[in-house]
Amino acid sequence: MKAVIQRSGEASVAIEGSSVGEINHGLVVLLGVTHHDTVEDADYLAKKIVNLRIFDDENGKMNNALKDTAGKVLSISQFTLYGDTRKGRRPNYLNAAKPDKANELYQYFNEQIEQQGVEVETGQFGEMMQVQLTNDGPVTIILDSDEK
Repeated sequence: MKAVIQRSGEASVAIEGSSVGEINHGLVVLLGVTHHDTVEDADYLAKKIVNLRIFDDENGKMNNALKDTAGKVLSISQFTLYGDTRKGRRPNYLNAAKPDKANELYQYFNEQIEQQGVEVETGQFGEMMQVQLTNDGPVTIILDSDEK
C-alpha cells in the first residue's frame, strides 16, 4: 500500500463540479492499493500518518503530529500510484489491486484513521475527481507499507 501525503492549509475534492469533501488544516492522502496488501498494511499506514511529526510546534520545528494539531484528513483513492512506467510511454496498472479489494482496504484505512480521533473527508472511490489543495510548506511525503 502506498500513500502520498501532503500537508495542507486547505483542500477539497469535487466530482463534476460538485464538492464531495473538504478540509481546512490537515493532510491530503492519496492512497494506492496493490494485490498483496492486507488490513495490516492499512493499519500500519493509518498509525504512521496520524503520528508522523510533520506539523510545526510553537518554535516552528516539525515536532507535532496530525493528532496534536486537530487536523483532518482528505483521503483520495489513487490506483495510479501503482502505474508502471518502465516500458513504453503508457503506464500499465497491473500492479493496482482490483476495484473490490482496493475499495475494501481504502474504506478500512479511512475507518482506522477515524478510530484514532481524526476526522476524515473522502472523494468517491472509482470516480473521476478534481482535487485542489494548498500544500502547506510545501510538505509532501511518500509512504509505502512494504518499507515498514
